Order: sequence, then structure tokens, then C-alpha cells
Amino acid sequence: MTKQEKLSRALNHQSGPVPFDIGATSTTGIHVSVVEQLREYYGLEKRLVKVQEPMQMLGVLDDDLKEALGVDTVPVWNPNTSMGVKTTGEKEWLAPWGQRLLVPEHFTTTSDDRGNTFAYVDGDTGCPPCAKMPEGGYFFDVIIRGHDYDEDHPHVEDNLEEFKEISEDVLDCIRERLKMAKQTPYARIGAFGGCAVGDIALVPGGMLKHPKGLRDISEWYMAMVANPDYLHQIFTYSTDIALKNLERIKQVVGNEVQAVFVCGTDFGTQNGPFCSRELFRELYMPYYKKINQWIHKNTEWKTIKHSCGSIFPLIPDLIESGFDILNPVQWTARQMDPRTLKKEFGHDIVFWGGGVDTQKTFPFGTPEEVRRQVLEICEIFSPSGGFVFNTIHNIQALTPVANVAAMADAVREFNGCR
Repeated sequence: MTKQEKLSRALNHQSGPVPFDIGATSTTGIHVSVVEQLREYYGLEKRLVKVQEPMQMLGVLDDDLKEALGVDTVPVWNPNTSMGVKTTGEKEWLAPWGQRLLVPEHFTTTSDDRGNTFAYVDGDTGCPPCAKMPEGGYFFDVIIRGHDYDEDHPHVEDNLEEFKEISEDVLDCIRERLKMAKQTPYARIGAFGGCAVGDIALVPGGMLKHPKGLRDISEWYMAMVANPDYLHQIFTYSTDIALKNLERIKQVVGNEVQAVFVCGTDFGTQNGPFCSRELFRELYMPYYKKINQWIHKNTEWKTIKHSCGSIFPLIPDLIESGFDILNPVQWTARQMDPRTLKKEFGHDIVFWGGGVDTQKTFPFGTPEEVRRQVLEICEIFSPSGGFVFNTIHNIQALTPVANVAAMADAVREFNGCR
């Protein structure tokens, strides 16, 4: 069975071996430091790791490491990033933790006397920095820079600057990355961007040199109740642009990708959803439905919805919104028992993630504890398909490399026993 066939069976709720993803999306990735350590662990050629997503410092997995781990996926990414730096070209960069990396050619940082590292939109140090990595950190935090929002007199156009028709150079980059992906045996996953309705990671406008409008995270959450009409205007415009862009992307990639990452808007805390079902259905669902309906009418792509946290009450609404796949399946949150999730929703949505607890077991457990948990989760989620293995969100820096290897071995072990 090919890697594409393996994924196809899982996405169509058919029994078969469990597909294994690392690095296909910005929420199923792996920190660059762990990539380097894994290459050493498996005795692979020593080489600089390339940064795939600079805000979170996620690394590219070369084919030799994918084969060592047993990974089945390859990303086809839009070159734009959340900090306004295209992932084109490359240069060397020494990370604060001492690792030498390959970063995009326009990625530029400065540091202060406190050990903080700052990044800039498109490498333009003449503008205020868009992100900060604190001393001792391993990834960047977006900096809130917009300060001109007047809730009594809002200007919706201020929050629309980042929503633009896709450019020819971006389409050319997607076309080239698809060409390269087709030369590999891996299942192809699209991360084209532009469909993130209300994604709080993007609200601050980290990709803009001078963001205006409603950019403060706390004010955005309050506006969901205090000024929903403002958000409806933003969502209406951004969805219309997204559909135009999807049409052009479809002309480039056709049905050569099996799944696409649609949206990373989080709706859960550790203990429950941060909004009611009524608010979700009124404010978010109409736009999700419109995007998913277009994709399902015009393509064969399966659509991925990311949301961390305790979201059990919202899963029926995500299904009704048209999403085929849920990630990262944070069963460590309240009311997210994996057996209940599989029983209640396993026929209607694919679980992509949830393979191991990245808050406790993965960073602090033993390899044997990781193995047992991986086997247990595979046993729960894999019957009748509908499961793609990945960790609960990205593999973080300082994760013991032996635990990562134990995870990969356990997936192989499970598939070998089927």
C-alpha cells in the first residue's frame, strides 16, 4: 500500500494501517532543535536544518529523516508566513540556543541587552519588530502593535489589509512546491492559507508592518460579544477573498493534494470552550460552511480544522460546518476522553492528532511510557479508519529525542500487528 493509499483509506473511514504525519501543517510540526537531534540519533548526514515556519521555529524534515521515522506526508505550503517573511531563498542564522539554521533570506533579527530576540516583517528593521523571542525561549511571540482601535468608531477597512488576492509569485511558488512533492512517495497536504476566519494567531497582524484596527487579543475576544457586526464585516470580506483565491489555487494544484489546512482558530481552553454554541453558530459557522461547501463542490480535498482545548460541545457544529478532519485532538483537556470522541464522532470526522500527550508524557515520561500511550491511542482511534497519527500539536523543543523515536517505533509496531 502506498503512502497516498494509506492516507486515503484513513480519510475515507476505511480500515487499514495508521498514516503518520509530522510536518505537514503548522500545527503538526516539529521544532528545529529536535530535528537536528533526530538526525544525529539516527546517524544521518550532518546538515543544517531548514526553518519551515519561523514564528514557531518548525523545521523541515528531509526525506532520509522521514524514512527513518516512518512519516507518510509532505507539505505543499504557501510561502507567506505569519511574520510577513516569505519562505523563499535561504541563509544561515545562529539561533539564541546555539543552533545554526537555514532561514528565509529576508528573515532578520536583532537582540537587546536583556537577551531578547526580535524579528521584523519582511526583514525591515526600519519598522517596529513584529515578534519577540524572550531570553531562554525557543520560538517567537507576536507583538501587539495596533493601538488605534476606537470601539465607538471602528473602521473595518483597518482590519482588512492582510486579506488580498493571491499573487502570481505565490502561485508560482505553490506550483513549484507541488512539483517537488510529486517527485516523492508521500501523501501531499496543502497549507495554502487565506481561509483563517478569526484565527487569533493572525489577528495581531504579525505579517503587517503597521497594523491598524482591532489587533489586541483581549479586545478581539470582547468584540465577539460587544461588536459582532464588526467581525461579521471582516469575515464576510475575508471569506469572499478566500473563495477567489481558492479558485486560482485549484487551477494550479488540481486534486494533487489529499487534504488542506483550512483554519487554525482555537475555540477551547483547558477546561471548556471559550464561546457558546450559539455564538459559534452565529459568528463563525456561516463562513466555515461557505468555504467548505466551495471546496467540496469544486475539489476532492478533505478539509482540516485545528482547534486546541476542550471543545466537545462544539464538535457537532464543526461537523455541520463541513470540516472533514479535526486537529490536534487534545484529549488531555476536560471532557475530551478519546474513547468518547471516537464513539460519538468517529463516523463523521477524522481525528488527525492526539497520538501522544505533549504536555506530560512526551516531554517528561520514559520511552516505554510513550510507547504504551501511543499503542493505546492507536487502538482507540484506528478502528474503521478515521485516524491520522500525530502528536497533540507540535513537537516542542527539549522533547527527549528517545521519546520521539519511541513514538515512531510504536506506530510501526501497531501497524505491523494489524
